[in-house]
Amino acid sequence: MDNDKVIIVGGSAAGFYTAAKVAEGGKRVRVLESRAELEPASRTLIVTSHFRNQLGAAANESVLNEIRRFELFTDGRTAQIALSKPDLIIERAKLIPALARQAQRAGAEISFKTRFLGLSPNANGIHVQVESSGRNEELDAESVVGADGAASRVARSAGWAPVETVPLVQAIVRLPKDCPVDTTRVWFVPDDTPYFYWLIPESAERAALGVIGEDGRDTTHCLARFLEKKGMEPLEWQGARIPVYKRWVRVKRRLGKGNVYLVGDAAAQVKVSTVGGIVTGFRGAQAVADSILQAGPSRELLALRRELSTHWLLRRTMHHFQQEHYSRLVDLLNAATRETLSEVTRDESTRLLWNVLRHQPQLVLLGLRGLLLGWNSERR
Repeated sequence: MDNDKVIIVGGSAAGFYTAAKVAEGGKRVRVLESRAELEPASRTLIVTSHFRNQLGAAANESVLNEIRRFELFTDGRTAQIALSKPDLIIERAKLIPALARQAQRAGAEISFKTRFLGLSPNANGIHVQVESSGRNEELDAESVVGADGAASRVARSAGWAPVETVPLVQAIVRLPKDCPVDTTRVWFVPDDTPYFYWLIPESAERAALGVIGEDGRDTTHCLARFLEKKGMEPLEWQGARIPVYKRWVRVKRRLGKGNVYLVGDAAAQVKVSTVGGIVTGFRGAQAVADSILQAGPSRELLALRRELSTHWLLRRTMHHFQQEHYSRLVDLLNAATRETLSEVTRDESTRLLWNVLRHQPQLVLLGLRGLLLGWNSERR
């Protein structure tokens, strides 16, 4: 019988981040990974400068490029936003091994070829049923952390409701000659998607062109048409199912005398306005680590809940925008508004929202129209 104190299920970014923080706090930590070795799927991601604040020097292992400008396009209109602090282009396949090494240096153990099967209470904490190298085993823990993604088996075993997801599809392409290597491009095309298309340069040679949709097959077809329209050839394809945050997911449940937690995608800790979840997933992981080490609630969870709820409000406002609304939005980006967007990151959404509305009050009316469109759509 094993007597690990904290078991983390899933070798994800949030899982390894949690493992490092809990191990640094002096707890014995074991990460369970079902695969035979760490081979995360490649995916190009864009994050804010907060990523470096969270990881420190370890962040540089996964950074491919820095972005200093956004260009927004819709219906022939354009707007540029310079960033006072650069966004970072990172590679997921480099990030997760770097986080795993960080967790191991802190003292965490990683068990490969160990598949989670279920949970049950025991006299002192929690039994964790696993299949390891073809044999069924039971491990003991005082706390279990589900870091196994949007389709979390830990969440299902502990009684959480399933998390809704949307498809993300992107193609690696050659960087267009007219696109600076430090510039991200965003296109709003509401006939194709309620979200947006993006082009994020990895280097002077390559970029990721992607889209978020609501149906996987339609999303792939839309991206293929957009690639053809822009005269780009895909060099490779990347994709994922991304959680949709609609309401706060409580990250802790009691099971017998032990606790079960969720972090990252398993808890839908994703900014639904942009469907980005690295920085917010790390924030959720830090809060869970604090809760485990301090045996009490974390103030960081309250701040994260406010952050995610603000992004939900932004997404709800814009989700039913039509072309005329996006055109109006770009037209309303005056100098003061662009300066706010430059200085305040997407990971400070409440501050960003109020500063933007203060500099451009007409956006309040545009937002109310968006909410009304959504309300009418839901009634139908």
